[in-house]
Amino acid sequence: MSWLIKRLATSLLLIWAVATLVFMAIHLIPGDPAEMLLSQQGGAVDPEVVKNLRVKLGLDQPLWTQYLKAMGGMLQGDLGNSMRDGTPVAQQIAIRLPRTLELIGAAGLIAVLLGVPLGMLAAVNRGGWVDRLISQVAGLALAVPVFVVGTLLVMLFAQTLRWVPAGGFVPFRDNPAQHLILLMMPALSIALGLAAMITRMTRTAMLDVLSRDFVRTARAKGLSGRTILIHHVLRNALAPVVTVLALHLGALLGGTVLVEFVFNWPGLSGFLVSAVGARDYPEVVGIILVISILFVLLNILVDMIYV
Repeated sequence: MSWLIKRLATSLLLIWAVATLVFMAIHLIPGDPAEMLLSQQGGAVDPEVVKNLRVKLGLDQPLWTQYLKAMGGMLQGDLGNSMRDGTPVAQQIAIRLPRTLELIGAAGLIAVLLGVPLGMLAAVNRGGWVDRLISQVAGLALAVPVFVVGTLLVMLFAQTLRWVPAGGFVPFRDNPAQHLILLMMPALSIALGLAAMITRMTRTAMLDVLSRDFVRTARAKGLSGRTILIHHVLRNALAPVVTVLALHLGALLGGTVLVEFVFNWPGLSGFLVSAVGARDYPEVVGIILVISILFVLLNILVDMIYV
């Protein structure tokens, strides 16, 4: 229990450091957010209007005042309001975050269901044609960028076979079947590369465990090959697989923008890109703060799984 308390305390410091760095970094980017917001409407920008907007948004205050105000709001669960339309940032994140988590969760599940069995099969048949075939296919899947995979899936299943729509989003509560159909291709686009990574990691870890003394002892005791493979080899080989999977899933929290763009999936990554482009301070800091918290919680969960 003590290690969990220490991890939580360290995680809180880490989240604060990330929020501080992001706040400072985005304020160092050249350009005036108020002027950028007004220039999007077209035409010349009146300096007086820019000045009034800066006052309204609080950009005229000293940087340390803005920082303390932002940190104080975060402690109360208030991420501020968007500079673009005035809507609460927490509300916008609450709408988009479940969509990205669903996409990542589906991709992770598909990747594990494909990668672990294939890695086991390759390890058991080390040096054979099955091992070589799986390794070559995994290498190819790792080499192809995710947006290329997504485009190929659209061309095959949506345009050629016409089995599914090319993209879009329908809330689950409105049409569960259509929602799952639209989720399938973006999740598969992410899952293929992830499954290839898990396949290679599982193969390497299992080959390492298969050479250990306790495996030879289990064989000498007369245990069946299935029992040794599942209960002794796989369980000991999964630790590095879980670590790498957690790191990749954490990185996907803000890295699914290409998939969301290709399949028109309204998730958190696309929201982050648009917020950075608009220099919307509250949105950028709020999104990255939420991603950081989820990443830290994911690492704590991995430590608990190890136990």
